[in-house]
Amino acid sequence: MNALVSAEELAARLNEPQVAVLEVAFEPDDAAFRSGHVPGSQWAHWKPLLWHETDRRFPDAATMAARLGALGVGGDDELVLVGDPIQFATYAYWVLHMLGRDARVLDGGRARWLAGGFPLETGAAAPAEPADHPAGHEDFSAAVGRDGVLAALGTGSRIFDFRSPEEYRGERVAPPTAPVDHGAERRGRIPGARHLWFERLLAVDGTFRPADELRTVFRDAGLCEDDEVIAYCRLSHRASLGWFALTRLLGHERVRVYDGSWTEWGSIVGMPIER
Repeated sequence: MNALVSAEELAARLNEPQVAVLEVAFEPDDAAFRSGHVPGSQWAHWKPLLWHETDRRFPDAATMAARLGALGVGGDDELVLVGDPIQFATYAYWVLHMLGRDARVLDGGRARWLAGGFPLETGAAAPAEPADHPAGHEDFSAAVGRDGVLAALGTGSRIFDFRSPEEYRGERVAPPTAPVDHGAERRGRIPGARHLWFERLLAVDGTFRPADELRTVFRDAGLCEDDEVIAYCRLSHRASLGWFALTRLLGHERVRVYDGSWTEWGSIVGMPIER
């Protein structure tokens, strides 16, 4: 199954009973969703959906399955993730992949659906009918922790920083669009990291660029065919978009996301940084 689904394909399949659509949002309230969304879709804030209830880690597969079931997503459903913005769908895809649940990402996310004039439904999501969703098989090999990143320094692994140019240069710890510049104690980047602003992977309409263009972008950023890649940003959302492009659209197999990303690295005493 193709990991990416176009807005046109999703629009044509909205009436299929086993297509479940879930909007995953950055903002913690559903005001934008209520103003207009993919008909029949459910809504979730990324953090309570994809993190442990109290700890800064992922839930186990059984907990994730229960959360999806409570949203009306059955184990056999074709789950389509709508990002608001797009990187929250790729982040959800990455987490679900590690918890043994397959899914698809709507190309361009919520913004593409709205801009394309596709059907809209307003108001809150309809109450979900709980569905049976068995737990998947956990495999966290697509993630790497701080010790793994530290061990990879100077070994030939390619570390890609998908943050904004301002964050990469050490001028900010949050994107320029953020109202408050916070998220880590120090500014800078992981030593040796190559910069690849995540927006370079997207076309003007917010959809992924064609595969040949993506290959050129990564090659120009220093990627070789057999490289082992570590991707990071501030919280790993933008890095997950890079992971998705490399693994699902280009077939690059050795890619891991540094889950803690700069929020962790830039706040730990003694971790090396560059500016």
